[in-house]
Amino acid sequence: MRTARRIRRLVRFATFGLIVAAVATELAKPAPERTWQGRVIGVVPYDFRPPTWSRIRDAYWNPQSEKLFSDRVFGVGWAVNLYRAKTLMEGAFGRMMGNKEPVSIRMTVRTEGPSRKPDVVITRE
Repeated sequence: MRTARRIRRLVRFATFGLIVAAVATELAKPAPERTWQGRVIGVVPYDFRPPTWSRIRDAYWNPQSEKLFSDRVFGVGWAVNLYRAKTLMEGAFGRMMGNKEPVSIRMTVRTEGPSRKPDVVITRE
């Protein structure tokens, strides 16, 4: 319990320190040169511009990118590319189960009677 609490405090302190460092970096620049985006110590990305739908989509669902982690849309740190995470998990699951191709499950509803339940059709595509 104490160890978890100490780790949480350390993470909060580090996060707060990175935010302060990012804001200080931008405030140290002359006003016309402030972009409110960049990297703290050349490693941790930050972006304090208002988010747009395009940047949100590119950060969290980007099929064109092979990266699992991308720059965060707002704040300090990284975002997870959920499309890449999905493909990695599908590949790992397929290798673990020995199944290379995905199975499609389709629900079809037939109106042949009020008490009839939907049929489940499993197809390979």
